[in-house]
Amino acid sequence: MSDFLCRFQFLIATVMRNRFTFSLLNADYVQLNESWNYLNVISPFYRLYLIDDGIGHLSNPGQHITLEKGQLYLIPSFTMFNQTCPSHLSQYYMHIIEESSDGSSLFASSRKLLQTAATPSDIELFKRLIAINPGRGLRRSDNPKVYEKSNILKGFQEANSRLQLSTVLETQGVIQILLSRFLDCQVYEKEHKKMIPSRIMEAINYIQTNLAGNLSVEDLAARANLSADHFSRSFFQHTGQRPLQYIQQKRIERAQFLIVTSNYSFAEIAEQTGFESVNYFARVFKGTTGQTPGVYRDHH
Repeated sequence: MSDFLCRFQFLIATVMRNRFTFSLLNADYVQLNESWNYLNVISPFYRLYLIDDGIGHLSNPGQHITLEKGQLYLIPSFTMFNQTCPSHLSQYYMHIIEESSDGSSLFASSRKLLQTAATPSDIELFKRLIAINPGRGLRRSDNPKVYEKSNILKGFQEANSRLQLSTVLETQGVIQILLSRFLDCQVYEKEHKKMIPSRIMEAINYIQTNLAGNLSVEDLAARANLSADHFSRSFFQHTGQRPLQYIQQKRIERAQFLIVTSNYSFAEIAEQTGFESVNYFARVFKGTTGQTPGVYRDHH
């Protein structure tokens, strides 16, 4: 079986099984200079870059990647990074928000900076995406502190509601094809065979849609008709995390999204994400992200 067919079949199976969809925020072609210098960026959406000239850099404490011509780069959501340009860099880019019915993520196991060689058709795909979604560039500013504000993001998302159905489907197709470049077929096929039982999938979906509520292992186990120990072991076996660890991760991710895209107070965000007090929320948030909610909001 060809590599392309293998990737295509896996992508279709993954999308159908987990119902992943992606909403386009931005897409454009830009020429950058040394002013493109932003540190400690972390966003609730994906960034995808295709470089066609110049040199740039992506980095975080564990990685350093040089942006080079003919390469594709993916920065998954909630992945902290620095991006810099020493002199000149031109690139196609897109920002996309991931949605799934069960709260899972296509790159949940790869929250790191990803790189792969671009194919000859990738530039044409970017050009087509930009052509059918005009006016989606960051004309106001390329500073994340500006374009991640709630009114800016809301405007980009509202633009999707005005698209014709044919454009929506074609946009989804282009995004999924470009994301598929980062899926290692053999690795993902192996993981795909590890089917998550329906009881665990239902628990994951319940967690994602009830983050503001009182979520306990005992209640989740009762919903699955399992003992608490059996449920916890099964949950860990199929997700790699204990239930409470998973719940906390999803609550902090939701809080990050609300801090970046809304004007809610920290007390309101704590309440909406299921924390019993704003002080406890602040402690957990800093322990998870390395920043207090206030510092995180200032930076993003």
